[in-house]
Amino acid sequence: MIKDVATILDEVAETGLSIVPGLLSGDRLARTRKAFDTAIDEMERRGLVIFDPRLDPNDRNIRVNNLPDMDAVFMELLRDPTALAVARALLGETMFVSNFTANMTTPGSASMNIHSDQALCSPAPWNDTWMLNVIWCLDHVTPENGGTLYIPGSHRIRTRDEVPADSEARLKVLEAPAGSAIVLEGRVWHTSGINTTANERRALLFALYNRDFLRPQVNWEVLLSDETKARLSDEDRALLGMGALCNVHGVDIIMREGYDLGSAVVM
Repeated sequence: MIKDVATILDEVAETGLSIVPGLLSGDRLARTRKAFDTAIDEMERRGLVIFDPRLDPNDRNIRVNNLPDMDAVFMELLRDPTALAVARALLGETMFVSNFTANMTTPGSASMNIHSDQALCSPAPWNDTWMLNVIWCLDHVTPENGGTLYIPGSHRIRTRDEVPADSEARLKVLEAPAGSAIVLEGRVWHTSGINTTANERRALLFALYNRDFLRPQVNWEVLLSDETKARLSDEDRALLGMGALCNVHGVDIIMREGYDLGSAVVM
């Protein structure tokens, strides 16, 4: 049985994350794995880099960007009811998809720098949840194959001065079966693990959501192909923060749910 949203939110509030086994299973997991493997080839066909030296110390980490442009299955994941319910509960009804990328460790991959996603995208103090990662596990995640490392409770860190000097010693490994979704609060300090296996990969998809007042990491209007944009529904476009109105679509929700706008004027 899939964890209910209330349980997920309670776990995120306590430790900064929640592991939800079985959210991606059966045919959907198989289709997503196939789409991911195809996306690696497509990145290379487009002449895009799959090794980013700004992020990773060696080329054994494979990066895939712009997932919604690679296959329709990735938009399906962004619309997953559980993921959306959690994201909206933490970030508000009018939150955006900030980015959707993948990171696959292969044997010999090293660890990137410890960071929090929110610290990368907004200045301190980080007093509230402004970002959220839903990490889709295409493979079993273990300590040996580069499982994500995180500092439990670090979502309570408000400034860089509060980051522990012994951060590396505090890191714990996230372990999860293939098909799990890991809900990671945007303020949790974490890093990729080291893959010490001889022949095992670890592929994770990172769906990053943010509050509507925070600029997304990528500009979907520029990034997505015309073919992909033509397939998007109005809901998809709102979820990606696209179009001339951007986050003004929130006015529709305000009006529909009968909130009192008071003296506010929409220009």
